[in-house]
Amino acid sequence: MTNTEQGCYTLINVSSDSEVPSEMQLKQDLEKGSTKVKIESLKKVIQLILNGEKMPSLLMTIIRFVMPSQDHMIKKLLLIFWEVVPKYTQEGKLLQEMILVCDAYRKDLQHPNEFIRGSTLRFLCKLKEAELLEPLMPAIRTCLEHRHSYVRRNAVLAIYTIFRNFDFLIPDAPELIANFLEGEQDSSCKRNAFMMLIHADQDRALNYLSSCIDQVNSFGDILQLVIVELIYKVCHANPSERARFIRCIYNLLNSSSPAVRYEAAGTLVTLSSAPTAVKAAASCYIELIVKESDNNVKLIVLDRLIALREVPSHEKVLQELVMDILRVLSAPDLEVRKKTLDLSLDLVTSRTIEEMVLVLKKEVVKTNNSVEQDDTGKYRQLLVRTLHQCSVKFPDVAVAIIPVLMEFLSDTNELAAADVLIFVREAIQRFEPLREVVVSKLLEVFPTIKAMKIHRAALWILGEYCTSTNDIQSVMTEIRQSLGEIPIVDDEIKKAAGETKEDEGQVAQTGSVHRLVTADGTYATQSAFSSVTTSKKKEERPPLRGYLMDGDFFVGAALATTLTKLALRYIDLVHDKKKQNSFLAESMLIMSTVIHLGKSGLATKPITDDDVDRIALCLKVLSERSEFMFRIFNVICRDSLSSMLQANATEEKESRKASESKGIKIQTDDPISFLQLVSKNELGATENLFELTMSQALGTTGRKDTDPVTASKLNKVTQLTGFSDPVYAEAYVHVNQYDIVLDVLIVNQTTDTLQNLTLELATLGDLKLVEKPQPVTMGPNDFCNIKANVKVASTENGIIFGNIVYDVSGAASDRNCVVLNDIHIDIMDYIIPATCTDTEFRQMWSEFEWENKVSVNTNILDLFEYLQHLIKSTNMKCLTPEKALMGECGFMAANLYAKSIFGEDALANLSIEKPSYLGPDAAVTGHVRIRAKSQGMALSMGDKINMSQKKAVK
Repeated sequence: MTNTEQGCYTLINVSSDSEVPSEMQLKQDLEKGSTKVKIESLKKVIQLILNGEKMPSLLMTIIRFVMPSQDHMIKKLLLIFWEVVPKYTQEGKLLQEMILVCDAYRKDLQHPNEFIRGSTLRFLCKLKEAELLEPLMPAIRTCLEHRHSYVRRNAVLAIYTIFRNFDFLIPDAPELIANFLEGEQDSSCKRNAFMMLIHADQDRALNYLSSCIDQVNSFGDILQLVIVELIYKVCHANPSERARFIRCIYNLLNSSSPAVRYEAAGTLVTLSSAPTAVKAAASCYIELIVKESDNNVKLIVLDRLIALREVPSHEKVLQELVMDILRVLSAPDLEVRKKTLDLSLDLVTSRTIEEMVLVLKKEVVKTNNSVEQDDTGKYRQLLVRTLHQCSVKFPDVAVAIIPVLMEFLSDTNELAAADVLIFVREAIQRFEPLREVVVSKLLEVFPTIKAMKIHRAALWILGEYCTSTNDIQSVMTEIRQSLGEIPIVDDEIKKAAGETKEDEGQVAQTGSVHRLVTADGTYATQSAFSSVTTSKKKEERPPLRGYLMDGDFFVGAALATTLTKLALRYIDLVHDKKKQNSFLAESMLIMSTVIHLGKSGLATKPITDDDVDRIALCLKVLSERSEFMFRIFNVICRDSLSSMLQANATEEKESRKASESKGIKIQTDDPISFLQLVSKNELGATENLFELTMSQALGTTGRKDTDPVTASKLNKVTQLTGFSDPVYAEAYVHVNQYDIVLDVLIVNQTTDTLQNLTLELATLGDLKLVEKPQPVTMGPNDFCNIKANVKVASTENGIIFGNIVYDVSGAASDRNCVVLNDIHIDIMDYIIPATCTDTEFRQMWSEFEWENKVSVNTNILDLFEYLQHLIKSTNMKCLTPEKALMGECGFMAANLYAKSIFGEDALANLSIEKPSYLGPDAAVTGHVRIRAKSQGMALSMGDKINMSQKKAVK
């Protein structure tokens, strides 16, 4: 079988519109041209050979006329040329001309210029012909003693690759390199030599490390990284060596190189689970996050810290470092801050909560004082939510948190203010001793609130929790001030009637300030005055009246409910009939004036029927004042809130319990595991991470047979050609985050030898082929595997297509071609379920511009079953609580959300029904609306839903 697992070293792009030169023209240019012409001709020859052209007649021309040149550019190009040129005859024997090439490179290895020597040595690393390498071995050995480090380090690499591929050419390589390492001073040479010993003779590498273990800190970072790798491998293979080398890893945590510190911390944690080791590694990670300026580095190291927390035995150690972790909040990136706050919240304990709250309060104050940027408001929201969760976990700190957060009710960022109110609502219900403090603080900040939604929610809280006469009177005063003079309609008409006088007064009063009089003494136009006075009036309106005049009468309905609750409670507290009637009359007057304004036509929009009904109901309740209605408004409402908060808390508790990693539980009758007897796949945390990550990257991760994922591996095999084609091909598609690896099996079904068999691929969509697969030669009925890498740039359906071209040995015909079946890349490989709040969902829904509406066309009869089928086939998560989806009502509405591995959001709204008039056998109907930021994401998700709507009949 032909070995095709060699790396592809050289990739040169050729533009499709370039003119292909003739072989005769190239020969002439290479023979008689100047150095510049020879360089250009040689480039063209290399490009043509890479694209499958054969030019055997040019070989001797290049040896005779180009190789003797001493120009450095020609020397570099010749190295590429000899790498790509076919070196064998059709019978598989080495070309005679290659002996001349070998002699030329022996001279280059003795060249006085170090660049030519080093480049030649690098080229020899890529040479796979033992016959060509054998005469060069004495010259390669001599290069180890060259004065220049560039030559020496490339000589070590050349010896290493030759020893690995053809150990019979240099059997004493480990001993030679070990002696070289003892006397070498250059760090890059030492690194290459040490790396070779690790792979060729590990005992010699360990002996060298033992001899200089105290000097490791003074080595260069590239050598230190290789030392970390060696210690890691040795300690995994032979755990008894840990005590010998773990001190060295501790020392490397103080290295000057961030990369070394990162690798040393990761190695230390896998080698030892002792609290001191975990603490040292975690502290090292925190320092790296704080000091590194690159956001990507911060996120990667933060993920390692989060992974460390997931090990139950490490969590207690990390709890002591919460305050250090909070130092990461100094980073400007929102994603880093979000992950830091989540991690800190998971690790905080009753001992550290007070310090953490102090830090978070300082951060909150900083966001208030800093210049408002795009992320400042979102960061403030994160801080508010974290403080909210802190007070829920540790009720004792709520007293310190509430006064700080209440200041944010007047914030211009409505979302941050809304989060504060949600927190305040929960705190005031849960912590009875805090109610008086919260109400007084809320009354204090009420006049400064700027957003209508916040005003509405604040009114509800005040109406629900003001229980003393003074508080009730204070709320009424605030409401009157926010409404201005009542009745509102009469006041507005009076202002409109007195508009002319006011305008004149304003012009006279503000003319000099605003320069409303022109230079020649004439006044400006009337339209300018009217626009100024109108905007001025608008600004002068009290907040609640402003909302009502703009047509937002829902706030009027909320106001009516608040006034009803306050009035009923006031009657219960105050027994003076005159005061009772006075308060009731004032409340009813406010409600009736809101209805009057809504019907008058003065507001921008008229009042809705729902709001009229609500306010009218409140008026009726106040006029009748029955015991039953008093109980509904002042008792049952609060019970409903209590039930809702209780349900939310239970749901959060369950989700937290589900996400928490299970603790280590060892039963009394469990067998004892001895490390020497444990099989590799049961190593657990001590598994070799270097090998694990490499196998994951290559898509060769071993899985147990019981793993259901292995069952789906065969589903990812795509047949590319037919069984009757001369060449049979099938591909296994392995998706690994941003890369797709195509492992193509090719079988020669003929009795002929196929030469220069090439897999030619092209892509559609946001896919990019990384490298062109190398041509192979296949014997009769032979088979081989060819791998191709494809880079993925975004989430959308992609197609890979192409063909296989080959020559038949001995045939005079043109190249043969077999067209391949298309490979469709499934979008679901990049989609992962995610979660977000209702507010975030609505905000994204309004921001995203691409929408795809898919009509439901299915044979599924049950609404809930259709939802589950959709979730399974699209990898989306249902945000609508299960309780809201329960019951049989004939229709269903649900919100779904997912994220791609590239950070793109996908939203979906499901609206379906089961028409009752069509009977029990009627299929589900309706539609699914998908929204995304990019068109590709929206269309691809729609296509996926269309394809998977119908359930397969069993």
